[in-house]
Amino acid sequence: MKKFFNEFLKGIIRENPTFVLALGLCPTLAVSVSVTNGIGMGIAATFVLLGSNIIIALIKNIVPARIRIPCYIVVIATFVTIAEMTMKAYSPALNRALGIYVPLIVVNCIVLGRAEAYAQKQSLLNSFFDGLGMGVGFTLALILISAIREFFGAGTIFGRALFKSFEPAFVLGMPSGALLVIGLLLGFFNLLKMRKEE
Repeated sequence: MKKFFNEFLKGIIRENPTFVLALGLCPTLAVSVSVTNGIGMGIAATFVLLGSNIIIALIKNIVPARIRIPCYIVVIATFVTIAEMTMKAYSPALNRALGIYVPLIVVNCIVLGRAEAYAQKQSLLNSFFDGLGMGVGFTLALILISAIREFFGAGTIFGRALFKSFEPAFVLGMPSGALLVIGLLLGFFNLLKMRKEE
């Protein structure tokens, strides 16, 4: 059980998709203007990661090597379609806010990378915990970035104003603000890592 727990923690800390591997930055930059958007995108990506990792771990031995990547993309696209249709049915406002970035999960580096580099080589349980850890790590990164951008860029959290007299930094609501926040957080986490190693 400890092995699976370590596999799960790996995606949150040691191999966090956003802060360590620097993958999936396109949707991170685009949708992290509000915490609600960040949570929605994180849940969708986690669902796709989990589902595709499980199916790929199950079919890896029966898929011929020369058509491996197209098969994996079909599996991933199936889970993305399920996530998108569910979002359209139960949360149309969130679906509109996330826009094209939900369908683009199909070609997200995190999902394709885990399918190719991990799920096709590991057992079902390892793949499950890897997908869950990567998804939770991505979601936590999105929540952190979104909370900073929404709070300082709009003076709100979950769309609710926290202070009556607050002068927001509007640049944080723009894509350049997302780059600034991600850069500062990457620097902060690298500093913590260097201090820990010392």
